[in-house]
Amino acid sequence: MGTTLSGTLRSEFEARRIGAGDEVVVPAYCDPGVAAAVRRAGALPVFADIDPESLCLDPASVSAALSERTAAVVPVHLFGRTADTASMRLLAQRHGIHVIDPDGEPPAPPSVEEVRRRQLAEFLNARLKGVVVPSVVPGVRHAYEQYVVRVPGNGRPDRDAFRHALRARGVECHVPVTAPLYRLPEFRTDVWLPETERAVGECLALPLDASMSRRELQRIVSACNALGGLLMEPAC
Repeated sequence: MGTTLSGTLRSEFEARRIGAGDEVVVPAYCDPGVAAAVRRAGALPVFADIDPESLCLDPASVSAALSERTAAVVPVHLFGRTADTASMRLLAQRHGIHVIDPDGEPPAPPSVEEVRRRQLAEFLNARLKGVVVPSVVPGVRHAYEQYVVRVPGNGRPDRDAFRHALRARGVECHVPVTAPLYRLPEFRTDVWLPETERAVGECLALPLDASMSRRELQRIVSACNALGGLLMEPAC
């Protein structure tokens, strides 16, 4: 998490007097910076599950995570996909808690770079086979800051084998979130969130940059489709 975002959250927590004795609901599937900011405020991060389509916080899981100590929820926008803040605000109104949007300001109009990324993502969405491409919902903004697909099959073994095979074909790719936050030593908690676990095991970020050519994109498509989206060999 960048220093600007960290400072924004610190200011928001201070303004709402969120600190010792409070709980703040955050996603278990994201960068640890948000949970660390909650800790620095003296509050306790409580982890909720994600929606399998958006990979952002699931309002139903947030509702189940609420307690009498809950002071706020932080709906992280992930990989350029906008979280369901409208549902979070309705939930917050019913329970008298705060919604703290880490992006803060209303979204600006799409930049030229964002529009270009979206065009390239649409090219991939229409051509990739054997992987689950990012969900596209009318009216929901996706800036494609990362192009994250799911590799179906036997979870992490197949995803990691697929990743190794792509890299061997010259396609740079990476696992965007390597572990649920509740498994990290600094946040270890005795919870198990099924959609978070699935996403950690299946998601893979493919290269996507506004400067990429159609030829480079077709290389990615050819490499992915040649593998069929599913490798049964054990990961290296």
